[in-house]
Parts: sequence; structure tokens; C-alpha cells
Amino acid sequence: MDSKLRSTILDLLDKHRILTLATLRADGWPQATTVGYVSRGLTLWFITGRDTQKSRNLAGDNRVSLTIDHDTTDPMAITGLSMAARAFPVTDEAMIRDILVSELPKKYPEYASMMSGLDISGVAVFELRPEVISVLDYSKGFAHTDEVTIDDTDRRAAA
Repeated sequence: MDSKLRSTILDLLDKHRILTLATLRADGWPQATTVGYVSRGLTLWFITGRDTQKSRNLAGDNRVSLTIDHDTTDPMAITGLSMAARAFPVTDEAMIRDILVSELPKKYPEYASMMSGLDISGVAVFELRPEVISVLDYSKGFAHTDEVTIDDTDRRAAA
């Protein structure tokens, strides 16, 4: 991946706070939900309840699609990200606390007090590892997308 595209992806990840996550239900129907996220490089994390539909869906199939974007009145100003990723449950308690107590309050300062005393027994944290990222930028032309396949070298370079 070239450095300009990497920079664009990281900038979009930093600018935004929510994503739309599509998982697969056991009956085969996709389910899209909105979640907050934090990121380091090209790796993203989100939290949910242990017993949510998202958690159950991901236990059955960890493939997800997600989008990160914003509303605009100018269709030619549309920018955002679309990703095919794998979701992995975070089981290391130190990592969970790092995400909840260190990372989340940086992006969501209004959550700091809530996160510091949170009982993590009912919380599930998932790590999202993108495999394909599409960068949407309509300023380059209607429906313009640059697509990149992510490998471990790209993940390390973006960290």
C-alpha cells in the first residue's frame, strides 16, 4: 500500500467515532448495527455486551463488513471507508482494560468516568483486522474507490 493511501485511511479512522458493522446471523441474514470504535494503525476495537446479537453472530462467523463515513449535503464530497475484516474476541484482561480505560476515553472523553469503574464481566471486546479496505473519495469522480488488500506487513507499517 502506498504511503498516501495509508495516510488517508489512518486520517479517516482518526476523524470518525462510529462505524456500521454487518455480521451474519445464524439464519443467514445479515445484521447491521452501529458501534463506537477505537483504532491503532489499521486495527480497530469495539465493545458490546457479552450476550448481544453481535456477539452471538461473531461466535458463529467472524467475517464482517463495516463502513465508516459521515453525512454530507454534497454528493461529490463523500469520503469514507468500507472494509472486509475478521473479528476476534479479546480475552486478555489487561488488553481489555487498556482498550476500555486508556484508548476509549481518548476518542470518547465523555465516557472516561464510566469506563474507569466498569465491571468488565458483562463486556465483550472485539478486535477487527481488516483484510480489504476500500477508500471512497467522490471528489476524484462519482463512486471513486481505491481498494487495497491488507497483509501483516501493512498492519505493522500502519501501527
